[in-house]
Amino acid sequence: MTMKLDLPLFVGYVFVRIALAERVRVLEAPAAVSLVGNGREPLPLPDAEIDTLRRGLRLRQVDPYPYLKVGNRARIRSGALAGLEGVVVRKDDRLKVVVSIDAIMRSFAVHVHADELEPCA
Repeated sequence: MTMKLDLPLFVGYVFVRIALAERVRVLEAPAAVSLVGNGREPLPLPDAEIDTLRRGLRLRQVDPYPYLKVGNRARIRSGALAGLEGVVVRKDDRLKVVVSIDAIMRSFAVHVHADELEPCA
């Protein structure tokens, strides 16, 4: 028997769209700790980034990856994740791009082919 188990890409995070006035009600939910922000106010992820993640994650195998700040950056120029930027790494003789979502300090790695990438300025 084969079983498929879907786990969240970013454990401990729930993406919500709420009015600023609703933040207290959200934080009253069991196990809610805080909203992602800069210490003074919540910071939303851009709608385009969320939409790209939704589309792309359905079509590619992705794995959580440690958040990275330094390294060679590249942009995915084709396919479902086109336009996302990240750091190029190698794993098992295959290329991956580690895409970081700065607002929540989380990253994921996606397998790519070299011809799908272009260097970032």
